[in-house]
Amino acid sequence: MGAASSTTSVLKSGARQLLGRFGFDIVRSTNNRGGVDDFIPFEATLRAAQSAGLSVGDYIDEVVNGTPGATRATIDELRALGVFSAGLRTVLEIGPGSGRYLEKTLKEASPERYEIYETAAPWATYLVDTFGVVAQPTTGRSLAPTPDDSVDLVQAHKVFSGVTFLSSSRYFFEMARVTRPGGRIVFDVMTETCLDPASVRAWVTKGGAGHDSYPAAMPRSTCVDLFASLGCSLEAGFLVPMGIASTEVLVFRKDA
Repeated sequence: MGAASSTTSVLKSGARQLLGRFGFDIVRSTNNRGGVDDFIPFEATLRAAQSAGLSVGDYIDEVVNGTPGATRATIDELRALGVFSAGLRTVLEIGPGSGRYLEKTLKEASPERYEIYETAAPWATYLVDTFGVVAQPTTGRSLAPTPDDSVDLVQAHKVFSGVTFLSSSRYFFEMARVTRPGGRIVFDVMTETCLDPASVRAWVTKGGAGHDSYPAAMPRSTCVDLFASLGCSLEAGFLVPMGIASTEVLVFRKDA
């Protein structure tokens, strides 16, 4: 085992001890979205990150998920694709959780308004207080409070791999609805690109403990064809780490 792996193992072990010491466990939302509905504990995570000398985002990447630098790598890819170019005035994020993508997005762009739809109330409050974002009321099914054609960038990271096909599909229609012509839609899903035999074996033997609905797969062609029918063209796709394997980020542009 290399030095990096040893460090990660030590951090993970320390994290579990810290979470247990603080008496916190994964909290469950009262809103059943039809899939995995557990959330990273709020207070315990903040304390554990501080004890590890890491930001909350880096702590979750390195310790909780075991994928150091994953968030940064995703943001770098999106920057290279011009997603954060000038004129990004309104951003909407579904399921920002701890805000690790939100924080880095705000460093790349300076939107006038940043809306979030987050079903874990403690994290939603934290994001509003820390970053000044607007938390919209959510049922975990739609983006109803947001007007049509009003958002420059709609994004969701590590969300649709943990909910059912119908939950994801409902959001896809809503994402296309609220995005302005010329705006972008960014999200990741576990497509067939991520499901080679070795990856499937890894998930079967090592992943999904306690959650048979996670990870949830979604055909790539289904996403591409559906968004095309909604007036959105695929611009790019790239793989990013997720747990023991990967997920695919898709970038769409709504036709002007």
